[in-house]
Amino acid sequence: MALSLFDEETSMEAPIPEELPLLPIRDLVIFPYMVFPIFVGRPFSIKAIEEAIESHDRYIFLALQKDKDIEEPTKDDLYETGTVATILRMMKLEDDRIKILVQGVARAKIKDFIKEDNLYKVKLEILEEPKPPEENIEVEALIHSIKDLLDKSIALGKQVLPDLVEIIRTLEEPGKLSDLVASILDLKSADAQKILEIVDPVERLRHVHDLFIKEVGLLEIQHKIRTAARESMEKDQREYFLRQQIKAIQEELGEKDERQEEVEQYRKKIEEAGMPEDVREEAEKQLKRLEKMHPDSAEAGVIRTYLDWLVELPWSKRTKDKLDLKRAKRILDEDHYDLEKVKERILEYLAVQKLKKEKSMKGPILCFVGPPGVGKTSLGKSIARSLGRKFVRQSLGGVRDEAEIRGHRRTYVGALPGRIIQAIKQAGTKNPVIMLDEVDKLASDFRGDPASALLEVLDPEQNREFTDHYLGVPFDLSEVMFICTANRIDTIPRPLLDRMEVIRIPGYSEEEKLYIAKNYLIPRQLKENGLSQKYVEFTDSGLRFLIRHYTREAGVRSLERQINAVLRKIAKEIALKGKKKKYRITKSLVKKFLGAPLYMPEKEKSDEIGVVTGLAWTEVGGEILKIEATRMPGKGQLILTGSLGDVMKESAMTALSYVKSKSEEYGIDPEDFQKYDTHVHVPAGAIPKDGPSAGISIATAICSLFMNLPVRADVAMTGEITLRGKVLPVGGLKEKILAAKRAEIKDVILPKDNKDEVMEDLPPFARKNINLIFVDHIDQVFKIAIKDFEKKIKKKGNKKS
Repeated sequence: MALSLFDEETSMEAPIPEELPLLPIRDLVIFPYMVFPIFVGRPFSIKAIEEAIESHDRYIFLALQKDKDIEEPTKDDLYETGTVATILRMMKLEDDRIKILVQGVARAKIKDFIKEDNLYKVKLEILEEPKPPEENIEVEALIHSIKDLLDKSIALGKQVLPDLVEIIRTLEEPGKLSDLVASILDLKSADAQKILEIVDPVERLRHVHDLFIKEVGLLEIQHKIRTAARESMEKDQREYFLRQQIKAIQEELGEKDERQEEVEQYRKKIEEAGMPEDVREEAEKQLKRLEKMHPDSAEAGVIRTYLDWLVELPWSKRTKDKLDLKRAKRILDEDHYDLEKVKERILEYLAVQKLKKEKSMKGPILCFVGPPGVGKTSLGKSIARSLGRKFVRQSLGGVRDEAEIRGHRRTYVGALPGRIIQAIKQAGTKNPVIMLDEVDKLASDFRGDPASALLEVLDPEQNREFTDHYLGVPFDLSEVMFICTANRIDTIPRPLLDRMEVIRIPGYSEEEKLYIAKNYLIPRQLKENGLSQKYVEFTDSGLRFLIRHYTREAGVRSLERQINAVLRKIAKEIALKGKKKKYRITKSLVKKFLGAPLYMPEKEKSDEIGVVTGLAWTEVGGEILKIEATRMPGKGQLILTGSLGDVMKESAMTALSYVKSKSEEYGIDPEDFQKYDTHVHVPAGAIPKDGPSAGISIATAICSLFMNLPVRADVAMTGEITLRGKVLPVGGLKEKILAAKRAEIKDVILPKDNKDEVMEDLPPFARKNINLIFVDHIDQVFKIAIKDFEKKIKKKGNKKS
């Protein structure tokens, strides 16, 4: 039968057949007695409607899908319990869908599921409701309660059809009442299905009653929130009108309100701040915006904070430099021992500024590079004191966010300027000394690269107009003296390093540490521990013992801690005994107070084949590096261990290739390199090692191994080797020489190209009791370090002749 656009309802008195067409419903549960429109579009659903109208007295079975996204459900995809409904009306829509109006008739359960030619049918078991007991008090109470809840929910704003409300109010049958109330509740399809599956009308009434109570409770909360919000809005509007009235009255009386006073104060501060013209225009523009705003609005608070920053920055305030060179030199000498290059650079700056006619000049951007504890950070304070400038320190270690340097934009909640502008405000002048500590430990992640943000800050040609994201206007940083500190420069990006004047601060020798301890550290620690020189005297031997056996560092930070530990023990003894006596700190007393020595001198006791003492530079100073070589039967492979980097591995391969190339000259059987595997190991395998400076040490170890001659234990060396045997210059020589001296090494072999640098940088007392030998070829190294090397070569030469 063809579907008509509109079919009138038919009689509902016909009996329900045992087999009916099935209409799966995606997200809706139809209860008995409930009238509801359904839109149908799936072919098998349209077929089911046709079948229902044509052959089944308009009866159809409605079952809920467990998953609404399934297009062609099977028996397992449907709930077993559903509703037999009759199709009251039907209308065909323009998009080939059908709209039907159905009314639930009875509950039923699927007994069998049949699919024939794009049509679902089901055999059903009609679920008859048991009759509720007559005059049941609980049922009466539930019915009354549900009707009260209906009235309450409508009062709270729930939308229910008036006709349906009247029907519910007159119903006394628990089954029909529970089904009709369930149809008006805001339920998820799974919860509605649970109600449909309850056959007992009293139990169903209880369940619907509980759900209705929850819904009314939710409606009460929503009503309370809406009422509070409305009252708050009304209060704000009332306050606004009252303020406007107060303002009008004050204007009539010639009085000013608080907001006008605030605006006038800001205007006065802007005039006194000495801002550049473009900055002043921006400040006045923001002030006009503030004047027009409601004083309690969030935007007004943001503008106030911004104006506070603008008026408090030192746009034109600067301290006058104290250009007394003698005074500056005295202050620098008082605070720090040695560091002549740094002191000389500061005095040069003062001298140039004194001779220049202009009042100001570009501030230098210095970078102090050296191991921890040598006085880099404290030197910044001394420089500021000698110049008569304000000093501000900013630690950059671990900073990952670019906004830490440039600031956050004002659109963000809680935005602030970056660290540079914060430091300027903290100093209160536009020409302070700003120390950027640990610049080599900057990091970067998805929030940007802080090192790149520093490029503009540390460029004397660009920082005249440094723009912080928060301020949005340029600030002149050209008069600021920036001082950066770093332990190493290889982690600083090259463009950033290019903007700084690098001044290396090497580690201290034992003699320098002794002088610093006696003149700087001990007086300071005596004062901190409440002692005086009357009762404590450090002997030179006791201090040397403490330096040599309880510290291993390039700086003096650990030394100061150990001195503090000794003085604490003395303070404790004086406090316990109640009398003061003179303490002479000798070796034995140091051992008594600090316990067994922590470090012993690193010294090879005897000459060995294939064992060479190398020298290495680390972030904390120089270290001696034992390089061991051995061989075993194999196929000529080179084995490298000890956590070595790529550069160090290449140095080892170069060293082996050189010794191979000179095997006949050195009296080595060339076949030995094919018959044996060579193993080169650098102990302390947990510590990564890299760099080319161990080249000549590895070559000496390999040559000693294959010549079967021992290497002198009192010789240490450093230098890069080439395939032609040339010795190339390396860095960190002062630290390396001090490490050799600490290990009581007699001879130190160094590259000849480093001679001028060593002679200039190494203090005369550091050269005592140590012999510095400068070489330019590896053969010279072998002659000095390998015992009987020349004798064996001469013997080989005599055999040839």
